[in-house]
Amino acid sequence: MIHCRKRMEIMMTNSPYKILFLDIDGTILRPDDTIEERTKQAIKEVRDKGMTIFLATGRPLHEISSIAKELEITSFIGYNGAYAVHDGQDIFKTPMNQNTVEKLVTLANNHTHEFVLYSHKHNIFSNLDKELIQTFIRTFHLHYNKPFSGNELDQILGITLMNVSENEVDLYEKVDSSFHLSQVNVEGLTHCYDVIRDTVNKGYAIEHILNLLHIPKEAAIAFGDGMNDKEMLQLVGEGFAMGNAHPNLLPYAKHKTTSVTDSGIYNGLKSLGLL
Repeated sequence: MIHCRKRMEIMMTNSPYKILFLDIDGTILRPDDTIEERTKQAIKEVRDKGMTIFLATGRPLHEISSIAKELEITSFIGYNGAYAVHDGQDIFKTPMNQNTVEKLVTLANNHTHEFVLYSHKHNIFSNLDKELIQTFIRTFHLHYNKPFSGNELDQILGITLMNVSENEVDLYEKVDSSFHLSQVNVEGLTHCYDVIRDTVNKGYAIEHILNLLHIPKEAAIAFGDGMNDKEMLQLVGEGFAMGNAHPNLLPYAKHKTTSVTDSGIYNGLKSLGLL
């Protein structure tokens, strides 16, 4: 057993790949909220060989502890790149501009759209009584929820807008040229859009982390399925779009793997000779 472990460590030392970034929904998590055994196996194998692994998600970090525990991962990018943690230590936290948050909330209210604002500790919803918001909460298993009061607008790390049609996206993107909307790639929630800042996103976070850990981009791998992953896939040497990825994501990925229900992460890592 000791000889086997040493052999795996030597293999990773000789490997050109040192760090792995994994989206959660549609990449790790299947539509039924479970994780495929081969996905768990792949993550364990590369971790045991010494690879650094980050979960890189649009979700708030206060809501992913059970997934992190199941996969034994302690490093994270959350809120679509606004907050990062490495082995339990904060790397950075970048709240949104308060004036921008106020404008988006006002616009949502004027067009009868719903929203959730993510602070460091809470998910702040426009109206907790609405069924579509309850569906959103159930889908993402959100627990730290409270109604909007307007008291934490200077502490918002991310925003998701709801009940927005495709032809209404421009309403928001005209407010400020520093962000764009990214459609949530989850069945039943395609009316939801994450607000992605041009200078604060998963790619921004990965660039910061690679510099901090002195890892070249060529040694980094990432897997994603949604349009909020496009910057991430561009910032690594080996970017994989899942088989179930949003079609518009494919031009930003170097590779396309199989779907989240067909060992996408396992097959992608295997194609690089890591499994």
